[in-house]
Amino acid sequence: MILSSALQAIGLFIATNIDDIIVLSLFFARGAGRSGTTARILVGQYLGFAGILAAAVLVSLGAGAFLPEEAIPYFGLIPLLLGLWAAWQVWRSGDDDDDAKIAGKPVAAWTVAAVTFANGGDNIGVYVPVFLSVGVAATVAFCIVFLVLVAALVMLAKFVATRPGIDEVLERWEHVLFPLVLVGLGIVILYTGGAFGL
Repeated sequence: MILSSALQAIGLFIATNIDDIIVLSLFFARGAGRSGTTARILVGQYLGFAGILAAAVLVSLGAGAFLPEEAIPYFGLIPLLLGLWAAWQVWRSGDDDDDAKIAGKPVAAWTVAAVTFANGGDNIGVYVPVFLSVGVAATVAFCIVFLVLVAALVMLAKFVATRPGIDEVLERWEHVLFPLVLVGLGIVILYTGGAFGL
C-alpha cells in the first residue's frame, strides 16, 4: 500500500511538474555566476509548491470557499506581470550591459515562489480529486513524496541549465527567453482557465 502510494505520487508529480524544468532552468540561467542562486531557487520552489499543496489540501478538506475554483485561472496574472516587468527592465537597460550578463542577475526566492504557485493551478486541479479519493494517510504520503521530489526537480533543472551548449544558449538568450516564457505562461494560464471570459 505504501509502495503503491509512493509510486502513484512519483508519477503524479512528474506529470504535473515536468514543465517547471524549463522555467527553473531559466531562473538558473538568470542567476548564473551569482552566489546563493541555487539556494534561493530551492527555497522559492519549496515555498511555491508548499502553497500549491496547502491550497489542494484545503480545497479537498472542504475549504473551497477560501479558494474558489474560478479564482485559480487568475493566478496567470502573476507570471504575466513578472514577465512584463522583466521585459521592461531589459528594454530600459538596453542590450549593452555586458558586465551584468557575465555576473548574472539576482534571483529572488519570492519571485520563484510566485511563479511556481501561479503555474500550479493545474496541479491543484489534479491533486484535489486524487486527495479526495485516496484518504488522509495516502494524502500525507503523497505530500511527503512531492516535497522530496521538489529538491530533485530543482537539481534536474540546474543540471539541464549547466550542460555545455545549453548553458551558452541560455546565457546568450536568457534576457529574451525569461520574460517571454513568463508572459507566455501567464497568458496560457489565463486562457486555459477561462479568465476574463477568454
